[in-house]
Amino acid sequence: MLKNFLNKLSRKSKADSEGDSSRFTASPRGVSGRSHRQHGGGGGGGGSGSSAAAKRASASAVFPASMVSGIEPLVPFNDVPNSEKMNLFVSKLSLCCVTFDFSDPGKNIVEKDLKRRTLFELVDFVACGGSMKFSEHAILAMCKMFAINLFRVFPPNYRANGGVSENDDDELMFDPAWPHLQIVYELMIKFISSSCLDAKVAKKYIDHSFISKLLDLFESDDPRERECLKTILHRIYGKFMVHRPFIRKSMSNIFYQFVFETEKHNGIAELLEVFGSVISGFALPLKEEHKIFLWRVLIPLHKPKSMDLYFQPLTYCVTLFIEKETKLASIVINGLLKYWPVTNSQKEVMFLGELEEILDVINMVEFQRVMVPLFLRIGCCINSLHFQVAERALYLWNNDHIVNLIAQNRQVILPIIFPALDSNVHSHWNPAVMNLTHNVRKMFLEIDEKLYISCHSHFKEDETILSAEAEKRKEAWKQLERAASLKPVTGNTAVLVSPLMT
Repeated sequence: MLKNFLNKLSRKSKADSEGDSSRFTASPRGVSGRSHRQHGGGGGGGGSGSSAAAKRASASAVFPASMVSGIEPLVPFNDVPNSEKMNLFVSKLSLCCVTFDFSDPGKNIVEKDLKRRTLFELVDFVACGGSMKFSEHAILAMCKMFAINLFRVFPPNYRANGGVSENDDDELMFDPAWPHLQIVYELMIKFISSSCLDAKVAKKYIDHSFISKLLDLFESDDPRERECLKTILHRIYGKFMVHRPFIRKSMSNIFYQFVFETEKHNGIAELLEVFGSVISGFALPLKEEHKIFLWRVLIPLHKPKSMDLYFQPLTYCVTLFIEKETKLASIVINGLLKYWPVTNSQKEVMFLGELEEILDVINMVEFQRVMVPLFLRIGCCINSLHFQVAERALYLWNNDHIVNLIAQNRQVILPIIFPALDSNVHSHWNPAVMNLTHNVRKMFLEIDEKLYISCHSHFKEDETILSAEAEKRKEAWKQLERAASLKPVTGNTAVLVSPLMT
C-alpha cells in the first residue's frame, strides 16, 4: 500500500513538472508555483523554461536510480542497517523535492503531511549523524532539495521605502508556506553546521551560484525567513573559507545597489549583522579592501531615508572598525559630517547617538583632527528648534570620556559653541533644553572660569559689531528707498515699494 501511494505521489510530481497548473498556481510571492530548478553546476537552480525531458534527466542525475533502488522512503532510519542509511537519506530527500501550493490549505493535505514528517526525520538524522560522513551523492541531493524548496523570485514590492517601516507594520507579508519552509531552513542550518559535512566536498555544490541565490532570498518580506538566512550565511562564511571573498563582494554589491540605485531592500539589517561578525574576525592591520568597504559602503549607508531600519547593526559595524584601528575615527566622523541630515530631525538624533559611541572610543590625536568641524555642527544642533536634537547634542556632556576630551581642548571648543549656549539660555523655547544648557555653561565655568569670561566678553564684542553692521545695512536701505521715491515713475521703470506701503 505504501508503494502504491508513493507511486501515485511520483506520478503527481511528474505531472507537476510537466505543467500541472492546478498545483503550481503562482502565489502572490512566488512561493508555490515555482518550477523545479536545475542545480546549475551543483549550486543553484536552473532556468524555468527547460523542457520536461531535461528536468527528468537532471533529477535522475541528482538522485541516481542505483542509489535509491529498493529503498522505501517511508522506512524509519532505525529500521535499516548503517550501510543503507545514507541511501535512505538520499531517498527521503528525493521525496522532499515535490513542492505544493500552500495558498490553499485544503489541497494535498496527505502529501503535505507526509513531506513534513519526512523533513522532521531528516532534521533528526542530520542532528544525530554521529561519525557517519555525508557522501558526495547525499550532499548533492541535499543542495538540490534546498534549491527546489527555497530558491524563488519575489514579486516587486511597491510599498514606500521598499520594506518594513513603523508606518506599515500591518502590511507585513507572511508566507503561507512558512511552517513548511521553517523545517527546510532548520535542516539546512543543521546540515551546514554538521561535523559530518566535509567542506572540501561540499564547496563544489554550495558554490558561488548557490550563495548568490541564497543572498537573493534576503529580499523576503518575512522577517522570520531573513533571520534563518542570516544564520545560514554566517555558518557558510565560517565553514567555507574559499568562498569568503565572494561573499563579501556579493554583499557589498547589494549595499551599493541599495545606496546608489534603489534604496529598497528588506534584508539590509540582517546582512549588516552578518558583516558585524565578519568584521570582528578581521586580522590586524586591516587590509585596504576592508578600509574601502568602510568608506564606500558603511559610511554611505547613512544616506538613505530608511536608515532607522538598520541603524543599530550599522553603528555596531562602524564602531568595530574604529576599535580595530583607532585612526579610522576621524575618517568616519568626516563621513558623518558629509552626510549629516540637516533637514531630518529624526536622523539627526540617530547621528548624534552614533557620534557619542565613536567619541567614546576615539583617542586624543584623532579627536583633535576633527574637533573644529565637529563642534561647529554640534553647535548648530544645540541651537536646533527641535528639542530632541538639542537635548541629544547636550547629552554629550554626560559622557565622562567626551567631557575629558573637551576639557583638554577647551581653548578651541568653547569659543566655537559659546554663541550657541548663550543663544539657548536667552531664547530657546524648551525649558528642558534651557536647563541642560545652563548645566553645560556651569561645567565650562568650573573647568576654566578665566576662559569662560574671556569668551563671554569676546562674544559681547562680536554681538556689538554685528549689531552696528545691521544698523548700517538698515540705514543704507532706508537711503535707497528715499532716493527711489524721489525719482519720477516713467514707462516700465521698476518701482521700489516701501515696507510701510505693504
